[in-house]
Order: sequence, then structure tokens, then C-alpha cells
Amino acid sequence: MHLFGRSRELQVLSEAFNDSTRGHGRLVIVTGGPGSGKTQLVHEFLTTLNSTDARILTGTTCATEQDQPMSLVRQLLRNAEAEYTVSRHAPPAMNSPAENRRPDGPGRQAAHPAAAAETAELLLGLGGAERPLVIAVDDAHAMDRASLQTIVHLLRRSRFRRVLAVCATSGHFGEIRSPAHTHLLRQPHRRVRLAPLSEASLGELLAAQAGRPLPKSVRSAYHRATAGSPLLVHALLDDSTRYGPEIGRPIAGAAYRQAVLSLLHRGEAGHVRVARALAALGTAAGTVPLGELTGTTPAGTQEAVDALNSSGLLDGYAFRHPTAAATVLEDMAAVERTELHGRIAHLLYRSGAPAVEVARHLHAAGLVPDGWGPGILRAAAEQALAADDVERCTDYLGLVLRDCVDDRERNALSVALARAEWRTNPAAAGPHLESLRKAALDGHLGMRDTATVLRYLLWQGDTELAAQAVASLVHAHSPGDAQIIAEVEFVRQWFYGVALPGKGAPVAGLDSRRRHVRADSTGLATRVAALIGGEATDESAAAVAQALQGHQLDHLNLELVAMSLLAIAHADRPAMAAEACDALLECSVERGATTWRALLGSIRAEIALLQGDVTTASQGALAALGILGAQSWGVLIGLPLSTAIAALTAMGSYAEAEELLGHDVPEPMFRTVFGIQYLRARGHHYLATDRPFAALNDFETCGRLLREGNPSLQKGIPWRSDLALANLRIGKARTAREWAEEQLQLPGGHSSRARAMALRLLAATCKPHRRASLLRESIDLLKACGDRYALAQAYADLSAAHYELGEYARARLVARQAAGEAEACRIESPVDAHLLDDPVRPESSESEDGPAILSDAECRVAGLAALGYTNREISARIHVTISTVEQHLTRVYRKLNVASRSELPSKMLEHRIPKLSDRWASTHSSAG
Repeated sequence: MHLFGRSRELQVLSEAFNDSTRGHGRLVIVTGGPGSGKTQLVHEFLTTLNSTDARILTGTTCATEQDQPMSLVRQLLRNAEAEYTVSRHAPPAMNSPAENRRPDGPGRQAAHPAAAAETAELLLGLGGAERPLVIAVDDAHAMDRASLQTIVHLLRRSRFRRVLAVCATSGHFGEIRSPAHTHLLRQPHRRVRLAPLSEASLGELLAAQAGRPLPKSVRSAYHRATAGSPLLVHALLDDSTRYGPEIGRPIAGAAYRQAVLSLLHRGEAGHVRVARALAALGTAAGTVPLGELTGTTPAGTQEAVDALNSSGLLDGYAFRHPTAAATVLEDMAAVERTELHGRIAHLLYRSGAPAVEVARHLHAAGLVPDGWGPGILRAAAEQALAADDVERCTDYLGLVLRDCVDDRERNALSVALARAEWRTNPAAAGPHLESLRKAALDGHLGMRDTATVLRYLLWQGDTELAAQAVASLVHAHSPGDAQIIAEVEFVRQWFYGVALPGKGAPVAGLDSRRRHVRADSTGLATRVAALIGGEATDESAAAVAQALQGHQLDHLNLELVAMSLLAIAHADRPAMAAEACDALLECSVERGATTWRALLGSIRAEIALLQGDVTTASQGALAALGILGAQSWGVLIGLPLSTAIAALTAMGSYAEAEELLGHDVPEPMFRTVFGIQYLRARGHHYLATDRPFAALNDFETCGRLLREGNPSLQKGIPWRSDLALANLRIGKARTAREWAEEQLQLPGGHSSRARAMALRLLAATCKPHRRASLLRESIDLLKACGDRYALAQAYADLSAAHYELGEYARARLVARQAAGEAEACRIESPVDAHLLDDPVRPESSESEDGPAILSDAECRVAGLAALGYTNREISARIHVTISTVEQHLTRVYRKLNVASRSELPSKMLEHRIPKLSDRWASTHSSAG
């Protein structure tokens, strides 16, 4: 492999060789940190000597062979030419094992001086007067004592001979204290120090590998990760190009981890201990005394840090790449790693480190020290949850709970753990809360923890037990507790609903306590109560939306937020609800709150359904269903299911809707409003697939549950209109009319959509003239609430009514309106195709756009008049006087050359004016 950034070092070696060929013996010592490329440099240099007649002897020492005398010399002789084999020319030292193995200090063996000298002469004799001798020793600092004496003798006798010795030693000058290195330094020598590759040299290496220059950002990324260590650079390149030749950002894989371990274990044992401590400490490396942690002196610690920096693993006290730190820790035995983290935790706690730092090491060690451990872990868990790190929060709480023996404390920990897990997986929170039912009912939990348990009961559909708990907790001791329990009851009644006899009324005695909540006029619950409890106005809807803007989602108010969004949407402000929901959805995604994202996603799909955007509704509901498992949804699974079934049915995707109806749903769901919505969606699917009696049964069940349960919910769920539609389909027009009239006679508060649906059904039971009037009123309401799907159906009905009256031009005009709304909803047109064909136009010399273009005001008036509105009705809808309407109509008649109102539809079709009248529709819709 070609070397980069080493031309100067190669030049030094070449000059030394040239000197040796002239009879000037030379010693060159090559030093550098681990992985700096010493071996590669020597190999590259020896390759350049292939064209010379030099005899080359090579050997590599090993620390494990330091107690084996002459181990290096044996290598050198084995690498010599065949006529100089060990068997024929064995040195005396090798034939005198008893003498050679005489102890000479702890752990070392000495060679007899005469034997060393004779062996040195033998090595020198391998060269000769005609052939220079080159001896290259890698890792020379680890030479055995006998080989070292032999090499020193050789160097002393080769000063005027054709000999070059190249010794590569690990580390830099002043950092190595081995006897071999010390003895070598005493000899006359030249030094070659291998520094890390510069960023420019690294860039050349990468360019050669890629076959083209790479961006500076890539070059810088490799240099930051390796500090120019050739070993690490090549390891990263191996990993990064494993699955393709392209070189991008460095990827640390198996090759890199192997290189890290190679560098780690080349160092001393003390260096390894320091590296492991720094890997475990991470960002807290500067907060504890490393010497105390690793059992080394300050000088020894600094030496280890310097060595690890020179190897390219560290940048100061931090690992350059997180994979390197992880690899160093994984290399430890589990027991050693645990013990290390435990010692770090104690040192950090004594030094006053933040709770999050101490807790990280307590968790890694699996320790909860008596006294201070639980408090540290709980504080760190709260901070982790505030930072949306649910996994770390649950890890800390679970560790404390493992060793906790106090029942009250265990209850509090279980609830806290459930709150954290709820954010991403309600099913995982269930086991912690299931055992706390009795404690919550008996008042043994704090109000905040009790609310969490009640919320779990509601999520599972146990609304009766939740109602009992609320009733037993009415007499809260503080305004804060009263507000918590009042909001739980509010959500129970208005979000979940109650559908069993005797369970629908508000909990007795709660109203007085609610005054604490309602006194705060800025509270979200108070504003929602005003919106759903009275007549919906722009001000009341905007107040809820405004409260949502600054509202922080948390574990206690998710359902309240969802209910707020639905309340705005059902108050004929779906666009306002969509905007608020989108902002909250974005927040839930950023915070990684899976449960929030699933529920808000299903709310957003329901809003799209209310807007008539059935395609978006189906996609959003199905996506929300896929975020959580069925067990995690609880009874709320009815919300996305009903939306998806209704949307798919409206799109004509009956098979997909049928498949969703085959999903198992929890039985308690049918005791909540979500079960009622599910039954309604299923009923409308039955109607669309010609099963009217099955639909009638579902709608009757909805009515019974609502009458027996929570009557307050009836005005928000138009089940009477559903029954009217089902009765129409089975031929009971009189019964259908009665149900539609009953829906219309409900006291104020029901939505424009519900009233429009009832008017449309009532129109179906009337004669054509009366039918057209009712349908126009229904259309006005649908424009106001923004439901374009229902608007398309109402326009289709109106077109049919005009056709039945023989008003074919008007029928065609309205049919085009129906087709336009259907196209906006991405559904098939609900009118016959022949009504959309252009009528046969009379021969005329007039321009394509008619004799004159109407002004916007004239177009609005003409459009309403063509649809059958009276002058008084037009005056009320566009907010002008009747006289102004008459003036506009006079000009319209003159421009279109018509004599009476009845001619307007055909003339507008003839001159394509309906396209202009659409402006009125869009303006009126947005204004509503």
C-alpha cells in the first residue's frame, strides 16, 4: 500500500542506507504512537531495497517472549539465506541453556557476554565486503535481554562496516522506559518520529482510495474521528466501503472496533485502566479524579492520557468516536464494568455532580445506594421525562422500584413509571396501574396519582368504576385537587361518555367543587365547557383554539386536548381545529410521544372527515391505527376505526371498510361514545352495501344507549337522522319524516351539519317544490360548516328535485355544482353524466364568453336567483338591500338578454356563467 505523508521519513532511511553502503554503519530508531504506521514505513523502505544486493534480516519482538533468550536472534537467523540456517551455525548461547537462563533481575534472562559477541559476529558475517547488511527489528522495545546484548554488540562493531540497523519502537522519545529502548538510545543513531497524518495527507489518501478528490467535509470528518492515525483511518475506510466503493462520511464498524482494541492492548495495563475509566465517564471525565478511580498516580494518569491522545483514540479526555468508547467498555468483563460504574457513581455523588450524571452510572451498575440512591434516581427520572427521554426515565424508576419496600412509596413509583410508559405504550403502563385500583378508590394515593389511575380506567372503558371514584373524591381538600378531579369528571362525561342506565348524570356534589375550576376563565376545560355547553360562536371557538396554542401536552390532559379539538370541529370550525391539531401533532412528533401522536392523528383524520376530505381522513385514520397496538388503544380504538370505516365507505372502498369491521374491538368500547361512533360508521356502511335492516338495528342501538346513558351527548350525535335515513331505505317514509322532524326540533346547540342532514332527509319525504326549498337551506348550512362531501350529495338531491319539476336547465346548473364538490373531495360524481353535458347552444355570432361578462356582485345575485332563491333570501345571504338585489338583476337580465327569472339557469349555462358563480360559493363558505 502506498504511504501518504511519509516522504521525509523514507528519505531519512534511504540516506542512512546510502551511508551504510559506504562503510559507515548506521542505526535508525523509528518511533511513533500505536497505529502510527511504523511497521508499514519499514516495510515500504525495505521494498525499495529489492533492486540492491543488500542482505535483509527482519524480526519482530513480542512481550510474551521476553523471557526466552535469543528469541529475536532466532528470527533473524531463520530469515537469513539457506546456508546460514540455525542447524548449521547455531550460536554457543543457544547450546548453553543453563548458562543463558541464569536470572539477572526480576523477570529477565541474560546471555553470556562471549556468546552475545560471537552471535553478533555471526550476524555480521551474513553480510560481507561486497553486500551491505540491513537488520530491521519491529517492536524493538520488547527485545529479550540476550538478543538486546547481541544487537548492541553488533552495533558497536559495525561503525565502519556496511551495516544498517532499523529499530521501530512504540511510543515517542521520553515515553518509553524499556531496557531495550534505553540501550538503543545510547548508541549513535538517527531518529525518525512518525507524527499522525495531517489533514492534507489524509485527503490524499482518501482521494487515492476513491479515485477522485473528496469534499473537504469528508476529509475533515475522517481526521476528527482518527486524529490522522493510519490504523484507524484504514479501519474506517474498510467499514465505510464494505457495501460499495463510494466513500462518504466515516462509518465505524467491525474493522474500526478491532483497530481500537488493537491500539488499546498495545499499551501498558495502567493505560488500559485509564481508557476504560474515561469510556465509562463520558462527558463527566473532568469531574472526578482519574487517579483515585484507576489506582494510578497523577503523573501516570497524564502519561496514559497523552498516549491515548497520540494513538488517535482521545481528544483531550474524550473519545473521538462514540464507537471507540463503547468498544472499550464492551471489552471489559461484565463484573468489572459494573464495579467501575458503581465507583464512578459514588465519586460523582461526593463531588456534587448533577443527578442525571450520577443516575446514569447507578443504572449501569444496577445499584441503588441506601440513603441517597432513590432520591438521585427519581430526580434524574423526572429530568429525563421532561427532556422526552422516556426510556431512560423508565429505567431509573424501575431500578428504584426494584429495591423499594415501602408500600406507599411503591405505589407512587408505580404511578410515575406508568405515566412515563403511557407516553409511548399505554399497554405497558397497564400492569403498573391495574394493581392500584383499590388504592385509588380508598384514597391512598395523591390526587395527581389518582387521576392517572382513573385515566387508565377510562381508557380501558371502566367508566362506572371511574365515576364511583370521582364521587368518593368530591370533597377534595385544596383548589388544586378539586381542579384535577373536576377535569377527570369533565373528560369522563364529555369525551368518553356514559352509556349505561343511571350512570349518565353528573356526579352529585361535584358542581360546587367545579367552581374552583371555572373561576379560572383562562383554563382550557372552562373554555371547552363554554363551547359545548352553550351556543357555539366564533368567540367561544377562538377562545378554545387560543388556549390550545400555549398548552403543553402532558399525561393528564391528552384527552382534554383531544376533546377540545373535536369541540371546535363540531362547532362548524373544522379549519380552525385542523390548524390547532397540526401544531400539536408536530409537537408530539418532535417529543417522540407515540401515544399523543396516535390519538392526535386520529383526531386530525376525524376533522378531515368533517370537512368532507374522505381520502385524507381514511389515510390519516389508518396511519393512526398503525402507530399503536390494539391493546394500547383501549376503547379509543373506536375513534380511528369509525373514521376509517366511514371514509372508506364514502369513497366506495367497501371491501377495505369490511376488512376493518372484522377487527376485534373491546366490549367496553360500546359503553362509550367511541362505540356509538363505531356503530354509526358500521350502520352507514351497511346502508351503502344494501343491508338497510342491519343498519337500522345499529342506529336503534345508538339511540337506546344515548337515551339511557348521557342525554347531553345526544345533540352532538345525530342518531335520529341516521334512523330517518335507514327508514327511508326500507320504504318507511312517514317514520323517516318523524325522525327527521324530531332531530330538527331539538333545542339549540346541535351543529349546522346535523341540522343540514336532517333537512336533507326531511326533503326526501316532501314534494319537489318543498324539497328544493329544504335542500337549499341544507346547502347553506353545509357551506357554513365546510363539509364538501355532504354538500356534493345535497347538490345532487337538489338537481334531481329540479329535474323532477321539469326545470332541466336549473337541474343541469346544480348538477355541475355537485360534480365540482365531488371532484374536490376526490370521489365519483353523485349525479348522472347526462346532466353534465353541455346543452345544444343556439347559433350566435356572440363571443364564447357571452355578450357581456357579469361583475362579481351581479354574478353572486344571478347565481342565487338561478338556484331558486327569492330576492329577500338573496338580500339576507349577501347582506345588501332588496332594492340593490333588484338593480343587480335588472342589469343581469339586460346583459344576458333574458325576460324573466325562469330563463336565468339556461342562459347561465349557455354563457358558462356557473364558473363565475362558484366564486360566491367559495366566498360564502370561507366566511361561514
